[in-house]
Amino acid sequence: MGLILSTMMWVNIALAGTADDKEAKAIESGLQWLSRCDKAEYAESWETAATYFKNAVKKEQWEQMAAAARNPLVKMVKRDVKSQKYQTTAPGAPDGEYVIIKFSTTFENKKESTETLTMMIDKDRGWRAAGYFVK
Repeated sequence: MGLILSTMMWVNIALAGTADDKEAKAIESGLQWLSRCDKAEYAESWETAATYFKNAVKKEQWEQMAAAARNPLVKMVKRDVKSQKYQTTAPGAPDGEYVIIKFSTTFENKKESTETLTMMIDKDRGWRAAGYFVK
């Protein structure tokens, strides 16, 4: 019985993953999502965002907001992860699993900017964009 319990606990711990693992997966998914925004595929970025995101902003609104924020910046030149933080709460959002990622980004028309991307575990257990801001 002791071996079975310890094996089950080990499996549960292995499946849960560490915060570092979760951050790495969230960054990978986040970069894929941002690549859609880089190509001005705003409708597609909305489609692949978290359910929470889609409930907060309608597709047409997102397309307008994203275009207004991103189009003047023109092409993304370089993007580096500045910081990432795993957490189980986010302001104004339900408890869950989140990774807040800050990118140092250079655009054609803005040499120094910070993109903040909030990724969350969605209903399908995948990391999905739940919030985005560029400054």
